[in-house]
Amino acid sequence: MEDKAVTRQGILKALGPGIIFAGSAIGVSHLVQSTRAGACYGYQLIWVIILINLFKYPFFEYGHRYVAATGESLLAGYKKLGKWALTLFFCVIAVTAVMNFAVVALVTSGLTSCLLNINFSQDPRTNIFILSAVLLTIIIIMLYIGRYAFLDISIKVILLVLSVLTIVTFCIALFHVKPLPPDFVSLEVWNLAGVGFLIALMGWMPSPLEASVFTSLWAQERSKQTGYRPKFKETMIDFHVGYIGSAIMALFFLGLGATVMYGSGMVFSERTTPFAQQLVSIYSSTLGGWSHFIIAAIAMLAIFSTTLTIIDAIPRTLAASQAQLTGATEGYDKKWYWVWVLVLAIGTLVILGKFADNLKVLLDFAIAMTFLAAPVYAIFNYMVVTSDFMPEEHRPRRWLRILSWLGLIFLISFGLFYIYTVIFWK
Repeated sequence: MEDKAVTRQGILKALGPGIIFAGSAIGVSHLVQSTRAGACYGYQLIWVIILINLFKYPFFEYGHRYVAATGESLLAGYKKLGKWALTLFFCVIAVTAVMNFAVVALVTSGLTSCLLNINFSQDPRTNIFILSAVLLTIIIIMLYIGRYAFLDISIKVILLVLSVLTIVTFCIALFHVKPLPPDFVSLEVWNLAGVGFLIALMGWMPSPLEASVFTSLWAQERSKQTGYRPKFKETMIDFHVGYIGSAIMALFFLGLGATVMYGSGMVFSERTTPFAQQLVSIYSSTLGGWSHFIIAAIAMLAIFSTTLTIIDAIPRTLAASQAQLTGATEGYDKKWYWVWVLVLAIGTLVILGKFADNLKVLLDFAIAMTFLAAPVYAIFNYMVVTSDFMPEEHRPRRWLRILSWLGLIFLISFGLFYIYTVIFWK
């Protein structure tokens, strides 16, 4: 009976973690990868975005489901599976964390340099490196001052503005569609380059699968902030607002790329700043000079929302994992949160010293690694919500379990297919 007593006030108090999840998703995967998909392949890959959002759905949903049913984060569930599960999770995310940090820092600094014309140096690599260090410092200070409350409020505002600007721009773009050149030949999907791009598109679409753990931690933090533990259905409403919203926005970004860029003959640069310049200039040249600042605002809001959430989420997850593994008392994870922030920031700058002006190589490698690790997180999440320690009334229904198995088959099959193409295709 308690779950049926959902109130508007309860929903408003629950809203937050799901929207922050959308903020983490609508960035690299949407602005960069979805736009690249539309620009290079038109609407051919719309099925990929729909399928990957469908097949990842259960495993993201389980993060919200578990915290709604138990009040614990998924990390506590992993520990109950056995310390081996939590240890494996910690090791995998620790390996991929610095790469993910570096990717969002690189894209953010490249766009900032291009759109705001900020140059600390004549050398592009040095400029990106310095700008990344400055942006990381600013965001870390913002998080230190505002903590979760700042993250919660800022992401809600950013996503509202971003969604409106993106949808309006897409609608305007529909009136500026140019016919394809008579000699235009579409790129091939089923070759080494095409499959590599498919994996890169799916890896962070709508977000890396470890983000299911992030949302469960944010849900706990939201309850502390409001002093209210949402009812099960209220928490699930929060999840669906964020997840469905991010999936819809991915289609709009693909549509923007397909409508404005497909068939233009433009080949995206693998360097960071030229890529950002191309992204904005193609839109503004098609829609008119008046659109430059709108496109710039969309790009900056999209990538900044991802950067802000990732810089909070990964250290929060690593610190909370350590606390679970060591059985530490309260306050341990807060201290280690800032230790991990600094460690990952330094590691990011080391990586950017090498890849500061090579966006595509770093981006595709990081996302491919994330995609190959996805089945591990998916299996853990499924095991947690179907275990004996999960309240029986909140365990997933049969249709959701079937979708989970289909999702696992999809993720594992595409992962193996990608490994096969890398080894055997030329």
